[in-house]
Amino acid sequence: MKKLPIGIQSFEEIRKGNYYYADKTYFVSKLVESGKYYFLSRPRRFGKSLFLDTIRQAFLGKKELFEGLYLEKNWDWSVKYPVIYIDFGGVLIKDSDKLISYILQQLHETQNNLGIVCENKDDYNLFFRELIIKTSQKYNQKVVVLVDEYDKPILDKIENREEAIKIRDILKNFYSVLKPLDVYLKFVFLTGVSKFSKVSLFSGLNQLRDITISPEFSTICGYTQSELETVFSDRLKGENLKDIKEWYNGYSWLGETVYNPFDILLYLQEKRFHPYWFETGTPTFLIKLLIQKRFYIPQLDELIASENLIGSFDVDAIEPENLLFQTGYLTIKDYEDSPTGYIYTLTYPNKEVKISLNNYITSYLTQKGFDAIRLTTNLYKGLKEGKIETLRDVLKSLFASIPYEWYRSNDIANYEGYYANVIYSFLAGAGFNMIAEDYTSKGRIDLTIIYEGRCYIIEFKVVELEPEGRALNQLKEKKYADKYIGKFNDIYLVGIEFSKDKKDLVGFEWERVE
Repeated sequence: MKKLPIGIQSFEEIRKGNYYYADKTYFVSKLVESGKYYFLSRPRRFGKSLFLDTIRQAFLGKKELFEGLYLEKNWDWSVKYPVIYIDFGGVLIKDSDKLISYILQQLHETQNNLGIVCENKDDYNLFFRELIIKTSQKYNQKVVVLVDEYDKPILDKIENREEAIKIRDILKNFYSVLKPLDVYLKFVFLTGVSKFSKVSLFSGLNQLRDITISPEFSTICGYTQSELETVFSDRLKGENLKDIKEWYNGYSWLGETVYNPFDILLYLQEKRFHPYWFETGTPTFLIKLLIQKRFYIPQLDELIASENLIGSFDVDAIEPENLLFQTGYLTIKDYEDSPTGYIYTLTYPNKEVKISLNNYITSYLTQKGFDAIRLTTNLYKGLKEGKIETLRDVLKSLFASIPYEWYRSNDIANYEGYYANVIYSFLAGAGFNMIAEDYTSKGRIDLTIIYEGRCYIIEFKVVELEPEGRALNQLKEKKYADKYIGKFNDIYLVGIEFSKDKKDLVGFEWERVE
């Protein structure tokens, strides 16, 4: 049995160390044959660094590493190219001065490795330019430039807008070196998590081809279903492939869906379902942005976004849809063409992300003032027994646990979306099957819960002080239950009302549809 390459980003180590490897070398050949300048965005821990190193080893002519792989017989091994490899993933950039220092350090190390002495060693822009030219001249060959985690210095300081802009401008100046040096360059490839607009970061490098949302390159990183079952066949004996797919597959960039490789490798090692990928990063900035924008969390099940919203962003204009997609918390479910460009439908990629993200949102919104496991257990047990009052009791406990200081420092509790966000996130984090903003011929149902053959149709209202009964009345007046009659044994209408003044659940009425 081969070893699992957990955390290993070196192609050479994987090939020499008897590790599992899904052959992605076809894409190396395809990229070089199709163009020269490329950009790829993928979420963290998705195999970008390994793929970039695979490209490096191919251009260096390490044929022995590609034995038995696609590229072995589909590459000109008689020609070797010098490679300049810049990696921003290995250090935390605290400020713009640290970034300049780190760039200069990498350029110094690269010139030493290539046996070159540059004169402009104090100016990162001139240093980079001179390094490329002298490398090409020394080796009498065009140069390959690979940049890994090109955006990480900006993302490290994304909450400090002023410092993030300084860092962005430094990187913009650094990358601008590449455009006028076309005659010296063989191939250029940049990877990162986010896609910043060309105007803000790549105005000097507008020839980059963005292959992020491209069907032909959709599986360039991550494992396809076929790769999972073929490469890891010996470790999958007796495993439930349906559950594995439900937990970890689902990432889509207009092509075949893929698994996050980090999740799969950890699962095959531990043999238990766990949010391995989610726990490698905390989405605090994202959650703060969602709250600031008063984002309606139930939309995450099926979020409509324009091409501009998910295409690129800048420090000055960050939208939730964009950040959710580029960081991997949402993926493409469907798309359609329109006069103004593609319109995308986004959704959670899989069970891991849906449950983990909503648990995190719940904890943030409620300041972790409750025992989530106990409440979840009580709710499952109560609804299984048909005791709808359990939902009322659990929700009252949930909101009673929120410190009053949280309301004083936030005005978000005065709109219905806040309460819907808390309830939806709690239920989604608990794993309930729900439909948010469920459309009917009469309007939209706030939330529908389907569990144990029962259907719970819920309407939220915010009232001034005391319960008014408007929530349940609206459900009955608009005949929302008609959509589900004949599909479930039991259908319940549930009206939930929250008080602006009391900051609590004050009304909970329900009726069983006969």
